Amino acid sequence: MKKAAIIGGTGYGAIELIRLLQSHKEIQLTKIISQSQAGEDLSSTYPHLSVIITKKMESLDLEELKKEIDILFLATPAGVAKNIIPSFQDTSVQCIDLSGDFRLTGEEYSEWYGKEPASAEVLEKAVFGLSDIFTEDIKTASIISNPGCFPTAALSALIPLIDGDKIQTKGIRIDAKTGISGAGKGLSEKTHFSTTNENVIPYKIGQHQHIPEIERYASKFAGKDLKVSFTTHLVPMTRGLMCTIYADIKQRETTASILNYLEEYYQEKSFVRILPEGIFPTTKGVAGSNFCDIGAYVDERTNNLVVVSAIDNLVKGAAGQAIQNANIMNGWEETMGLEFIPVFP
Repeated sequence: MKKAAIIGGTGYGAIELIRLLQSHKEIQLTKIISQSQAGEDLSSTYPHLSVIITKKMESLDLEELKKEIDILFLATPAGVAKNIIPSFQDTSVQCIDLSGDFRLTGEEYSEWYGKEPASAEVLEKAVFGLSDIFTEDIKTASIISNPGCFPTAALSALIPLIDGDKIQTKGIRIDAKTGISGAGKGLSEKTHFSTTNENVIPYKIGQHQHIPEIERYASKFAGKDLKVSFTTHLVPMTRGLMCTIYADIKQRETTASILNYLEEYYQEKSFVRILPEGIFPTTKGVAGSNFCDIGAYVDERTNNLVVVSAIDNLVKGAAGQAIQNANIMNGWEETMGLEFIPVFP
């Protein structure tokens, strides 16, 4: 059994990692690192973990981690992981970063995150961990850059269509919505109950840091620079994320032909579900699970394709995909520790 540690142990991504790792047969969580709450019980912040998690949170000791763990999950804010992961380059420790520190080029990171980027040497080694697309690259990686939640949903729908030359790459529009947990644990006026309740809030229009991430990896399959129009909305639910994508069809297609193509593209992938014609994803349909549900409709009148993808932002959009990547890196079944159905109702 491999030993794992989580750095950033009190954020929502970390708490979801802890929940999911409890049922993993090959990973034992031995350390939870929180600089701000070292020495405290995790249950003092999250009472639902009482009795279940009894180990105290620890301060960061890189030398100790190098000796004692095999897998390191970093559930830290942007700008932290890039300073920690280089310390593990000469070790056998596998690093999986849930932040955005390794998803972009150095220039893009500086522009969109407003921080100093990781070194070019480490960026080159990092593999983008979109599990169901870049599986072969992930198998031999030592550093995984876990995708953002929006890019996971958007790219899972877009990449097959671009790869199969099904859509025009100009004029792609993505309408995205996420629950409040997507904003993290920190408090703000925007996430205050009085603001979010019975309200839908557009935010970061044209400025969201996931824009270059979507464009970068979609462009790899387009064979040219691709730009998307991307609009995000905060909706009054705790978890869940949905992307509705609009694109022009290249050649004559029907809803059935697009769905058949997507079914074939993902036929060996356990966590992507292509829904039947006339059925579309819902956030409730994937809640608490590692599934990405995809539905599609071809408007033959306008020659336009509408694709809808839905994920749980904390599972497939963060912790679940991180564990899926750990499974791939170690040659285990991709579904290990993730074999549960969505929570309903």
